[in-house]
Amino acid sequence: MEETPRTPVVTIGLNAGQATFGYSMTELKNLVEANNMTVVEEIQQSLPKPNPGTYFGTGKVEELATIVADDGVDTIVVNDELTPSQIRNLEAGTKARIMDRTGLILEIFANRAQSREAKLQVQLAMLQYQLPRLHTSASQRLDQQTGSGGGGGFTNRGSGESQTEMSRRTIQRSINHVNHELKEINQAAATQRQQRERNELPSVALVGYTNAGKSTLMNALVREFGKSEEKQVFVKNMLFATLDTSVRQLTFPDQKKLLLSDTVGFVSQLPTQLVKAFRSTLAEAANADLLIQVVDYADPNKEAMMATTEQTLEDIGVTDVPMITVFNKADLTDAHYPNRVGDQLILSAMDADSIDALVQAVKEKVFHNYVTANFLIPFADGDVVAYMNDHANVLDTNYEADGTALKVELQSADFDRFKQYVVTE
Repeated sequence: MEETPRTPVVTIGLNAGQATFGYSMTELKNLVEANNMTVVEEIQQSLPKPNPGTYFGTGKVEELATIVADDGVDTIVVNDELTPSQIRNLEAGTKARIMDRTGLILEIFANRAQSREAKLQVQLAMLQYQLPRLHTSASQRLDQQTGSGGGGGFTNRGSGESQTEMSRRTIQRSINHVNHELKEINQAAATQRQQRERNELPSVALVGYTNAGKSTLMNALVREFGKSEEKQVFVKNMLFATLDTSVRQLTFPDQKKLLLSDTVGFVSQLPTQLVKAFRSTLAEAANADLLIQVVDYADPNKEAMMATTEQTLEDIGVTDVPMITVFNKADLTDAHYPNRVGDQLILSAMDADSIDALVQAVKEKVFHNYVTANFLIPFADGDVVAYMNDHANVLDTNYEADGTALKVELQSADFDRFKQYVVTE
């Protein structure tokens, strides 16, 4: 199958002295490529603050217009979110389509959404983005001024204004409708989460920058400790390869079990509309017992990526969940791995020893409420022995005259449930 031709674009950013400007422009290029576009020219301008009318200075706008006319490029991507009037003025001055960073990310999400929930979340974010950006077209404005078909200009001007108002009402109705559908989906998802919580399984969520290797790490854990029928999650080397949260159950050899979720990736300047729309999807992180922040250890901008992740978590209200930081892709560096210092691990998701080291760190965090005890279970209560073998870590088994003697590591809730069988050594 032939690949869809990539759209050539010019990227431009305003450097107002921010320390991460160079990194953000590199990220913008990656976002452009993730949207099936290719950067043919990158332009930067240093200004202490944006021009309120055109964001960039007059000279830069003229330079952009020349590039558009000479090179035949019809799309310009700007490294910040613009106001509606700035977009209109830049389009008028360059005769090109202007896409700001927020619009670019929203378009990527719209193209990647697969599930009903993800599609609705993206639709909601796009509607909220479009609402303040409604404006009559140049042709409509001309008709308003000159009239059409010999009619009076005043009447047509009112018609143009009514059309914009009608569009606003249509979008607002769509927002209300999507919110209603999402509310129903969110209630169903909350019910599913409550059912999982009743199973008393701890929950662990993978969070982090898009393309840091979360899905690869999840697949490695599912292959080793998941049920045979558990599906692998989608993996591809690009930003926002997947938008849906996947939840899988892991069962370790000692019968300890947990639920592992892979959440949507983050990126700097993630649009507010998307953060709000995806709040329910990210609820897996908010309700987790442990977060695993996955960081691309090979990326020179990893510190900025970690800051972005932590800021986004704060934005969605995730502030007090314990966290392990995993520096992934160590196989692409000269670092020794796996290497653990406290709650930080340097590893490779492709390495079996790394997975073992991560599992050990996770167990220490989420299974700290386990206790070890000795039980003597009468032969008549064989179902209790079966439960122990299926749900606890049986360290030793002996058959005595009065029943089955077990030394077991188990959850404190199960200890309380079966403490009538506890014996002291």
